[in-house]
Amino acid sequence: MTTLGRNRRISMARQWTVMAFCCLLSSPVLAAAKDSLPADQPADFTADEMTYDKELGVVTARGKVEVTHGPRLLRADTISYNQKTDIVSASGNVSILEPSGEVMFAEYVDITGDLKEGVVRDFRMVLKDGARVAAAGGRRMDGGEKMEMHKAVYSPCDLCPTDPTRPPLWQVKAVKVIHDRAEQRIEYRDAWVEMAGIPVAYTPYLHHPDPTAKAKSGLLAPSFGGSSSLGATVRLPYYFAIDRNADATVTPIYTSKEGPILAGEFRSRPNLARIDGTASITQDSKDDVRGHVAAKGQFDIDRTWRWGFDANRSTDDTYLRRYKFGAGETQATTAYIEGFRQRNYFTASAHSFQNVRADVRDGTVPLVMPLVEYNHVGQPDRYGGRTSLDMSFLSLSRKDGTDTRHLSGIGGWQLPYTASNGSVYTLATNLQADAYHINKLQPDPTLPAYTGASARLHPEASLEWRHPFVRREGNASIHQLIEPAVQVVGSPNTSDNNRRLPNEDSPLFEFDDTNLFTMNRFPGLDRIERGARVNYGMKWGVFGEKGGNTLVRVGQSFRPREDTSFSENSGLEGNLSDVVASVAVQPNQHLNLLYRTRLDKEDFAPKRNEVRATVGVPALTASASYLFYDQIVGTEFPVREQVVVGLTSQITRFWRASASAQYDIHDENTQRVGLGAVYEDECFSFTVQAHREFFYDRDLRPSDAVMFTLNFKTLGDFRTGFTHSGQ
Repeated sequence: MTTLGRNRRISMARQWTVMAFCCLLSSPVLAAAKDSLPADQPADFTADEMTYDKELGVVTARGKVEVTHGPRLLRADTISYNQKTDIVSASGNVSILEPSGEVMFAEYVDITGDLKEGVVRDFRMVLKDGARVAAAGGRRMDGGEKMEMHKAVYSPCDLCPTDPTRPPLWQVKAVKVIHDRAEQRIEYRDAWVEMAGIPVAYTPYLHHPDPTAKAKSGLLAPSFGGSSSLGATVRLPYYFAIDRNADATVTPIYTSKEGPILAGEFRSRPNLARIDGTASITQDSKDDVRGHVAAKGQFDIDRTWRWGFDANRSTDDTYLRRYKFGAGETQATTAYIEGFRQRNYFTASAHSFQNVRADVRDGTVPLVMPLVEYNHVGQPDRYGGRTSLDMSFLSLSRKDGTDTRHLSGIGGWQLPYTASNGSVYTLATNLQADAYHINKLQPDPTLPAYTGASARLHPEASLEWRHPFVRREGNASIHQLIEPAVQVVGSPNTSDNNRRLPNEDSPLFEFDDTNLFTMNRFPGLDRIERGARVNYGMKWGVFGEKGGNTLVRVGQSFRPREDTSFSENSGLEGNLSDVVASVAVQPNQHLNLLYRTRLDKEDFAPKRNEVRATVGVPALTASASYLFYDQIVGTEFPVREQVVVGLTSQITRFWRASASAQYDIHDENTQRVGLGAVYEDECFSFTVQAHREFFYDRDLRPSDAVMFTLNFKTLGDFRTGFTHSGQ
């Protein structure tokens, strides 16, 4: 027997013995790295003692044995290689550190010299994400492609720091676990889930992709629920990994009161493109075929151009809400092409809408095809001025109502200037040109409908002055700002906007402090402000160095001549507008308050009030919002007054709860109430949500719903719930 010294560095091309030790780092559980490493890569080998028995052909290293091969590290009390049987053995506190972050522990490992087959006893492993795997024993077989473990346990949960012997929050136990590297799959035989050491679910067979698989087809976790309208429901989703860029989920849904539903999702990410789609179909108890489709795609043509679509359709008005696939007052379908280049933007699109509202006739829903828009912003000139150009063409048609063809162009120029005393001036000019062809326009039902062409040319100019005054308070930790502002706008007093021009894009707008100083407060192109007007206001703010601030805005508008374009109660009818104001207060992260209002110019009665407040600490946070709109004459929008309140509480590190309610003050009815609780830690989350909606719409009735969601992190979700609809 020959004894060798300590700390030897040997070429793996010449020393098979050391190569066997080093390649053991791939472990019988993880993928062998022998083929991916250069054959002549050297290894660092250290041991207190190394012996070679010529008669038995056994090389043995003892005492703090460490073998480093590239990024892998193997440690053991004893490592031996039998040249006759071609078996490598490691025993005593065996640990293997993988370059991917996994760490394996074992008491004994036997593996063949070609690293393809072997056995391991008392196996434990910590994965990269912190999850733990343990097994009484394991065997590597089929040329190294499969690893079979017996009496295995898996859990991503942290162990109790005071008592590591206690069971984790949840774990999966199985009589046998097989890891198939070729199929990228992990199989469980006779497996059950334990919660705090108590078995709660059993399955004779379960499989899922291993961590090396980006996507793998298979059955997902089922979900269970029910409602008074659909009865008991069961969802059995199946996932299809189509290729590296596309996948799909097909979900058969069983309902006890209605027919079965087939739902599906599709996702694709080919080069320079993105496609997503959902669809469903069913035959209900009345033998009516119902369903929906929603698809969205975006495709890059080159660095400048891209095109896309967004399609949404359902067979009837209430299908989406009844079958819980979403809700909306309209289903819009859009196709578009757009281009971006430097300071230019171009888009051409087509839009169709499916009405799902009971109070709107389908024939009045428009078809927009095409809508073409072009925008350009120029470079600043030598004086700082900047030009702009906006062009658009709209073709809008209806089966029952007004058809419109509209060509519009707006050219503008803006020049900012800051005087030596701190005053800021902004000079702006616009010229808007419009050409219309209208069919069957009848804004006044007492007058005959108008069909023909109309044109409009509207120049506009404004000069705005602002002067910010800033003062430091006390030790300069607080800054105070006072900024008065005045804007003078001039434009011709052209004929009435409403007589021979449609109003497709500006039927309603909100006059508030955010648009007080805009030249045209209508949101679209069909309506314009006419005549001279003066806008004036004041901004006052206090700002702290630690982020706290208070900001107050107030203002009003005056015009020497009334503009009949504005509806009664819009806030801009008459010579003097209503007063608009807002107050935003946020002294710290525990209080956030916003108040926005519009006050009648005569008696300062509120025409619009909006209050939003959030106050509290994570242990208990309260939020509330109040909204009031007075009715604007000539529009379909009624008086609206409602309040929404909510409470959230981070009860403990892992538990949080919430409650909310929405009440319609004007109609004196509760619209929605809800409760929720969430438990979440590093490996598990549990959510329970309950709500009642007081909503009537044809075959939809007020409903109560309770939903439970259990998320076993790294494994998936389990959902169940029930919905009850009133009569």
